[in-house]
Amino acid sequence: MTVTTLNKAKLTVPGPRPLPIFGRTLLLTNYIKDTIGFSKKLFKTYGSVASLVQGGGFGIYSPLDYCPGMVFAYGPENVRQVTSQHDVYYKYPLTGGLYRRRDESKRTEPLKHFGVGLFGVNGNNHRQQRQLLMPAFHKARIESYRDDMVSIAQSVLDGLDIGQPLNICQIMREVTMRIATKTLFGADIGEGAGNCGTLLQRVGYLLGNTKTSIFPYDIPGLTYHQMLNYMAQLDDEMRALIRQKRVTGGDTGDVLAMLIQARDAETGLTLTEDELLGHVSVIFSAGHETSATALSWTLFLLSQHPDVAADLLDELEGVLQGEPPTIEKLQQLPLLERVIKESMRVLSPVPWNGRVTSQPTELGGYELPEGTEVYISIYHTHHMAEIYSDPEKFNPQRWEGFEPTMHEYNPFSAGSRICIGAGFAMMEIKMILAMLLMRYRLQFLPQEPVNRSGALIVMVPKNGMKMIIRKQDREFNQGASGVWGNVREMVQLPQ
Repeated sequence: MTVTTLNKAKLTVPGPRPLPIFGRTLLLTNYIKDTIGFSKKLFKTYGSVASLVQGGGFGIYSPLDYCPGMVFAYGPENVRQVTSQHDVYYKYPLTGGLYRRRDESKRTEPLKHFGVGLFGVNGNNHRQQRQLLMPAFHKARIESYRDDMVSIAQSVLDGLDIGQPLNICQIMREVTMRIATKTLFGADIGEGAGNCGTLLQRVGYLLGNTKTSIFPYDIPGLTYHQMLNYMAQLDDEMRALIRQKRVTGGDTGDVLAMLIQARDAETGLTLTEDELLGHVSVIFSAGHETSATALSWTLFLLSQHPDVAADLLDELEGVLQGEPPTIEKLQQLPLLERVIKESMRVLSPVPWNGRVTSQPTELGGYELPEGTEVYISIYHTHHMAEIYSDPEKFNPQRWEGFEPTMHEYNPFSAGSRICIGAGFAMMEIKMILAMLLMRYRLQFLPQEPVNRSGALIVMVPKNGMKMIIRKQDREFNQGASGVWGNVREMVQLPQ
């Protein structure tokens, strides 16, 4: 689908007036620097549906030729409209505007599939592709990864230095990346294998670098050029791995092997090599970083809420007796589940759900032209006082007998595009937290401000998260104060 630039439809959703000359650019820059803070001001001024700038005129996510503008919205009704009308609100590849450069040269051809997967298909194609992927994320299949999760988590925990300050974000990223490469490819990067995982991480890092989008020129020294180099290496590695698995045949227990074997029972449809590359890149990119972020924020919140941390450890030790969780024992840890759910509510790892309208439509009483970028705020919906009393309070007990709708609470999105890996992520987060907390106490170090990142995709702690690793001694009050930074705008914390 393309949107012509003739007879351009104008965006009428209210938003701030741009200053002369660089006004629109300044507003966009301020948004990119802090999507949460910027949009909060928009919502306060204009209501639950607002545009980046009055009159619109451009976007950052859509790969289409013309974008009428960027619109932000929050609240259950807006969430419901956007997530339930999948033929109206389209998704596009994670590469965003760079996707339109896929036909520029031989070197840009990997852009045709990298970051595409389920994000880059819509309509019947999305339904078919998702159906082929579903068996790889079936409950029984996810549970089969339990031993790998335990083994890798144990390996990382064994390597932590007691009494030393560490960036816990980096540690969580390491463990989730190793789990991702092991379950995706059957190779643990921590054991010297899994080169595909390393390349995927490097491409993802450069893709998230604003310099890549600002200077998309294939010139040595630029990040875009370096990203294309890594993409070429990744393509070679992945295609060789896929062909090797095709020759070997059978189900070797990893996701890629199962996707290669996937076949539609009625049509006989299978995934092409390019489609496999797209799905694997999305599963890896969207999986390990979000889980690592959820773990980091949860550990931070526990470090600032000693009573919750103590109660959680009581539950873990009472049920698990110091042993890694079995699948059965995971079901006997209700407080662990509530802590994770509350953490993902108050500090949503993925604060936005981005879409592009495939046709003219209406949202919140405003007309949206075809091609409008729409960003539904998961974060602001999770902070509505009408749904959650004391929304900035970290209170896991609120989940006792409380069941919000999927449009009120949607850390993994909602509707037909709900995250296919949600079950995997929850099991992974529970496993890692349980094993870590029974063994160590993480003491927060107030050396740097705790600020959120710009949060275009994932809301990570901007400066990382420095903590000292202690043997579990139940001294939870140590480090439970002294936090500064804009995290205090999002959650109530002790002084």
